[in-house]
Amino acid sequence: MKEAINFAGPKVKIVESPIPEPKNHQVLIKVVVSGSNPKDWKVPDIAATYDGPDNTVLGKSKQGINQGDDIAGIVEKVGAGVVEFKAGDRVAAFHEMSSPGGSYAEYALAWSWTTFHLPEKTSFEEAATIPLAALTAVEALYRHLQLPPPWTPAVAPLPFVIYGASTAVGAFAVKLARASNIHPIIAIAGKGTPYVETLVDRSKGDIVIDYRNGPDEAIKEIRKGLEGIQAEVRHGLDPGIGPQSARILKEIVVPGGAINLVLPSDFDVSPAVKTVTSVGAAHNQDNWGDSRDLAFVFCRYFSRGLQMGTFSGHPHEVRPGGLEAVEQALKDLKNGRASAVKYVFRISDTPGI
Repeated sequence: MKEAINFAGPKVKIVESPIPEPKNHQVLIKVVVSGSNPKDWKVPDIAATYDGPDNTVLGKSKQGINQGDDIAGIVEKVGAGVVEFKAGDRVAAFHEMSSPGGSYAEYALAWSWTTFHLPEKTSFEEAATIPLAALTAVEALYRHLQLPPPWTPAVAPLPFVIYGASTAVGAFAVKLARASNIHPIIAIAGKGTPYVETLVDRSKGDIVIDYRNGPDEAIKEIRKGLEGIQAEVRHGLDPGIGPQSARILKEIVVPGGAINLVLPSDFDVSPAVKTVTSVGAAHNQDNWGDSRDLAFVFCRYFSRGLQMGTFSGHPHEVRPGGLEAVEQALKDLKNGRASAVKYVFRISDTPGI
């Protein structure tokens, strides 16, 4: 099969590889569409100067690997112990980062607990935007921030500030917060502000703030928007934006409140309390904790939400050329050309397939 190998730069090399075999509790998927994520260029760039153990995400990435983690396609084969899936099923899945069988290939591997069924009405293109980003939001909201899940929703005002609400992780955080009846949502965005407006519920006090007006103006608008709300802002999220989010989050979240930072974000948030999210916890990777059960439950929630129309993917752009388009797409991600959109690739568009 054809497979894309990612290197720092970003650079991509298309190679011929054997079709992988699923292990116990794994699913082999014929990839129809692969998604992409900022980590697909960030991890190789960081790994280029890494000098730690070879068996970590960074250690493996330094050698050049298939960084694709968002799979949408048809089940080809299942390993022993898989009870929910069979050959021919339409699925999406989150591939274990830096392990063999990534999504930038004709066939990919995923563990059964991070694989979920797709209703017929959900396109593979939409489905490929969901796995990594949505599970990252799940990890941030429900493991680290300890917010109420959708099946036991909040019953009182619970203000929640998200800096970077138009990013895929940020947008899924907004969607999940609404499903959990968490309001008011203070959604901070830039060029993607019009998209974020379609996600929030202003009838429940949600507000959208454009950070491009500067932090002083943003803080002023947030405080004005929260007038009359009889609840402190005790929860904040940076879905991977970085230190530029620090001032607003630290000023809006009360001392002792909780701020979660999605890697690679990691900075001081005092006087709030910091937690850090790595979605690798969905596969019990690199000592980030074990969230396999949480991932399992929410993957089933995604299937139900897609079927019921209460959950959806992220806006997307199909990059022509299949695997041949991955390198330029990652360069565009690195250069900040994507706003409120995920790049996806139809594998059958790859020359020679």
